[in-house]
Amino acid sequence: MLTDRQIQVLQVIIDEFIQTAQPIGSRAIAKKEQISFSPATIRNEMADLEDLGFIEKTHTSSGRVPSEKGYRFYVDHLLSPFHLSNKEMSVIAKAFEKELIEFEKVVQKSARILSDMTNYTSIILGPEVFKTTLKQIQIISLSDQAAVAILVTNTGHVEHRYFTIPNTMQTGDLEKLVNILNRRLVGVPIIHLQEKLYGEVAQLLQQYSNDFEKTYAYLKAALMEHKPVKLYMDGKTNILLQPEFNDVEKIQSLYSVMEKEDEMANVLRTSGKGIKVSIGQENELDEMQDCSLITATYTLGGEQMGTIALLGPTRMEYSRVISLLNVLSKQLSRTFNTWY
Repeated sequence: MLTDRQIQVLQVIIDEFIQTAQPIGSRAIAKKEQISFSPATIRNEMADLEDLGFIEKTHTSSGRVPSEKGYRFYVDHLLSPFHLSNKEMSVIAKAFEKELIEFEKVVQKSARILSDMTNYTSIILGPEVFKTTLKQIQIISLSDQAAVAILVTNTGHVEHRYFTIPNTMQTGDLEKLVNILNRRLVGVPIIHLQEKLYGEVAQLLQQYSNDFEKTYAYLKAALMEHKPVKLYMDGKTNILLQPEFNDVEKIQSLYSVMEKEDEMANVLRTSGKGIKVSIGQENELDEMQDCSLITATYTLGGEQMGTIALLGPTRMEYSRVISLLNVLSKQLSRTFNTWY
């Protein structure tokens, strides 16, 4: 358990580092208005905090910086409620003022607001990922070697996907294929189509198809031509503004994982309800372990429909970001509930 003095010192170190990205020493801490003890006492407390793993010494300075353990304590115990300014609240309100027929446009606007207000990278997982299921599949032969797969979802969305028919596939095989797909895939959430296709559907195809490998490859192309994930991202280059990310390899690694929509969607999908803060190595993806990810969910009738998130350095303005995500997620929930 930390003492009151240790908590004061830790809070100053983290608050200062969030604002400046510079290590802070005992003399600078002693000058803070809320600190009433000497630099010598502060040095002792800093030594104890370092031994306990809450702060770390850098190689380039005698000052200290927060550790991931320090940030976690800060988020769990030291955050004060942050009130967005009238201007910020006005920007959010105006984004939802006009009647936007498409929910997609509302989500895109929300992603832009988040990235603009924070200079972090915003990521929003749309509701379609959770709720849209496959209602029907039709495959219509256009010629001996060409066909179109028609996918109808429970929301009434119809999508046409063209593909090549394997030379070994006969008309009867095509009918069997459609029957298998409708029996096994109807009612399956769009996001899980690929998983189902890889599993039991593939096993059934092996029994009915004379040339399983080709049939499977063409079918995969037809169903997975477009990624089912509805992921909206804004401010990807904002990460370049952060001094922590001046390492080219680190940036390339992070950009690489941001391009993998399925992986990013899964991170957001499994984040759980409400506000969640993942700091550094708490993130499941290795490429994000120098970052913090803060997520919030929006709902329909109390049921989770999507997730909004901000990705930035571990030196995030946690209190402000949490308040912003909280306000925006509630606004998205209100908008969604009004429409549906």
